[in-house]
Amino acid sequence: MDLTFTPVSAGPAGVAALPPLRVEYSLLTAPALLAQTDTLAVIGFDRHGPADPRYARIALQPAFDSTPLEVWRDHGPIETGTEGVLRFSRSGNYAFISVELHEARFGGDIAVAAQAAYTLLGQWCTRNAMHPLRLWNYVDAINVGAGDEERYRQFCAGRAAGMSAALTSGYPAASAIGVRDGRRLLQVCALAARAPGLAVENPRQLSAWRYPRQYGPVAPGFARATRAPCTSPQLYISGTAAVIGHASHHAGDVAAQVDETLNNLDSLCLAAGSSTPLGGPRDVLRAYVRHSADAALVRERVQARLGAQTPLLVLLGDICRSELLAEIDGLHHG
Repeated sequence: MDLTFTPVSAGPAGVAALPPLRVEYSLLTAPALLAQTDTLAVIGFDRHGPADPRYARIALQPAFDSTPLEVWRDHGPIETGTEGVLRFSRSGNYAFISVELHEARFGGDIAVAAQAAYTLLGQWCTRNAMHPLRLWNYVDAINVGAGDEERYRQFCAGRAAGMSAALTSGYPAASAIGVRDGRRLLQVCALAARAPGLAVENPRQLSAWRYPRQYGPVAPGFARATRAPCTSPQLYISGTAAVIGHASHHAGDVAAQVDETLNNLDSLCLAAGSSTPLGGPRDVLRAYVRHSADAALVRERVQARLGAQTPLLVLLGDICRSELLAEIDGLHHG
């Protein structure tokens, strides 16, 4: 699908800037967090939780013990609901939406499942006058398959085929991470708002939607980051790895890949006009690591650069390119 990308301004005419969301990692239980009236979403990694549309269990294994829950908060009241396989929670300004589809329903075809998931997401956003700001995609066995048959490339094709209804304001920030539970369950989570954000690209990297044919028949459809339409600056950062231009760098060297990833994040924040550097107690980051033996090194490398006070969750998962060993995404205030 050929989509014309046009960055949009945050806070369009007639729409007031929105209050920023509050995001944190918490050691409270899911029931305790969901009992709070300002809870928009709770994310549990490899942890079962209540049957509440605000709770999403992501099948990524934490690298370390005592992993907290990720909590997204807005001013209440929060409305929740389900529409078939789609679940949502929303306040007056924001919505958190999740879609889960078993690939078996689509003949085991990840492309068809991805198209269906994005069609459902786009239709919901259109009906509710919401604009996607941030997307998270969790794909089982993401690197399985050779050449254009790789499951990530097939996912990208299906996402593009179902994406047009969701993209009223250009590409949002996004991540695509591989889970390893063998269930072939596609999970797509989205944060949307009643006003569009501002797409941000990284001058060190070719925009993903412009990748050459060697990366698949359909280029990945996402922006490197989205500036939220907020009264105070919030930057939603896409999955970022050791890619310069369109090429992966530092094959086999996880430390060098993490350093390059952090260089990309610094460049991205600068391109977004951030007034403060990445890192600090208000930022919330996830690091995805391919090999469990590398997890401690990745955490140390990130904390050495950004400070130990920066909230960081390290998760074991596969990256969209098999040669990449780590990826970082998150939320930056500044």
